[in-house]
Amino acid sequence: MHIPPELCIRCRGTKALCGLAYCPVMVKMNIEPIRLNIASEVQGASPPSVFVGRVGYPKVMVGPMLPPVFEDTSTYDTPEFWSDYKVDDILHFRLSLVRGTTLVDVEDAKRETRIVQTLQELAMADKPVYSDMVLKKDPVKTVHLNEHMPPFGPSGKMLTFEVNGNISVDQRIEKVYYDRDMKAGDAVIQLYNNGIPLSKIQKSFSVGSFGKARKMVPTRWSITAVDDITSKSLLERVRIQQDIGEYLVYVRKIHMNVFVAIVIPGVWSFEWIEAWFPNTTWNLMPVGEPAIMGDNEGYMGMDHYAKVGGCYYSARLTAAEMLAQLQRQGTVLMLREIYPGFNIPLGVWFVREQLRTMLKSKPYRFSSINEALEFAMNNLTIPLHKWTRRSKILQDIRYQKKISEYL
Repeated sequence: MHIPPELCIRCRGTKALCGLAYCPVMVKMNIEPIRLNIASEVQGASPPSVFVGRVGYPKVMVGPMLPPVFEDTSTYDTPEFWSDYKVDDILHFRLSLVRGTTLVDVEDAKRETRIVQTLQELAMADKPVYSDMVLKKDPVKTVHLNEHMPPFGPSGKMLTFEVNGNISVDQRIEKVYYDRDMKAGDAVIQLYNNGIPLSKIQKSFSVGSFGKARKMVPTRWSITAVDDITSKSLLERVRIQQDIGEYLVYVRKIHMNVFVAIVIPGVWSFEWIEAWFPNTTWNLMPVGEPAIMGDNEGYMGMDHYAKVGGCYYSARLTAAEMLAQLQRQGTVLMLREIYPGFNIPLGVWFVREQLRTMLKSKPYRFSSINEALEFAMNNLTIPLHKWTRRSKILQDIRYQKKISEYL
């Protein structure tokens, strides 16, 4: 069966757009067993890490994740540290995380059952938590990969989970946890403004630690929700700022990926476009043209879920952070090329943290859009005219240039 790459880019293993009952990409990624000597009893230091599944919602599998080691594991579940790590190193420590699972109702966040309370405390922890986990049987030694979350290793049904000693929690998160009158979105924004890493906010959001009507949220949904909430909050400030007044270009090349951001004078608008070359994660064709897809929003934001999924919201967040830091407003076009050799889904953190690193670097400054685009295209493989076919921002620029010639 031939599945068009464009369909895979839209779906990314989540929507069954090909009509199959399984995702061929995910099956191919997940069949290789990992070589870890892990039995049914796991002792180690949880980074801390928690997971909430989505299958069967509102009754979902939840549980802690921990590796069978007692070293400092604090970076194991903190993508904010990973932008310069080798992919092999990330896979090494991520695939050592063992996930214990137990079935709960998402509404158990209100009922404060014992397992939910334990996971909420674990998510608030400010350092690794020494723990003992007993599984019903030896864990299934497969790799868990998807486009939304960082990879993790074996999993199994959990019989017991015990924390050794007391959990030291981040008091900023704990304060929000005990505020039952604060809305979940307000809690996310307050913690973000107080310097809590997004990955920690996402974990507490997922286990139902925020808001009035609390419920657990599947991990992959919570990641996108937190990116969306924080970026919208930042954009409220960005939209009242002055025009940036110059053309900026940022470039980052890493792990068979090229990221380019072009910042253009004007009011806020945003576009994110990806080009997956053949023999990459979401374009399994051995030869042919890159599969290009993206989405965009105007000044007032987006009125639909992004066609390219969670990576759009991660990218938009970084653009909002950059403009908020500069105290300026502008149009931001972000382009990404993915080359053969990058054939494993790592999660939307990869986009977010690579773009964050890129936007902290010194930009290239230009006095005209032509100069900015020429420089940007010199760092990309796909020519400008092919990007323009897919880009509303580039089409608008071309249209405006034609109009100006007649004025």
